[in-house]
Amino acid sequence: MAFEFPIRIYWEDTDAGGIVFYANYLKFFERARTEWLRALGIHQRQLREQCGGMFVVADAGLKYLRPARLDDELIVTARLQEAGRAGMVLAQQAFLAGATPADRTLLCEGRIRAGWVDAQTMKPARIPSDILQKLHP
Repeated sequence: MAFEFPIRIYWEDTDAGGIVFYANYLKFFERARTEWLRALGIHQRQLREQCGGMFVVADAGLKYLRPARLDDELIVTARLQEAGRAGMVLAQQAFLAGATPADRTLLCEGRIRAGWVDAQTMKPARIPSDILQKLHP
């Protein structure tokens, strides 16, 4: 089951054509991933302070299907596809919200690979086991 996070589209999110600027979907996906981790009890600032590590995006692939416009409400999802000792892969989607989940329109989908790094050296490291357990409830 995917985590869901609502996002409203503001002027600052749109381009000169009045549609969401394509790079902003990466921001929306980042917000949904952060809130998904928070919902699992994983707070990114605490990771860095207490574990000495953090997740960083290593690869992102997006497919744009339909535009979002000013004042639209989106539902952005994050679903763990796989998690290993040093990273994870998430499937993410942005939908135009509808009255029911069946009424949603898929706007953008992506596959994001995040790796775990030592916060001081930025070198790859192993995800702490307690964090891995939270990723796989």
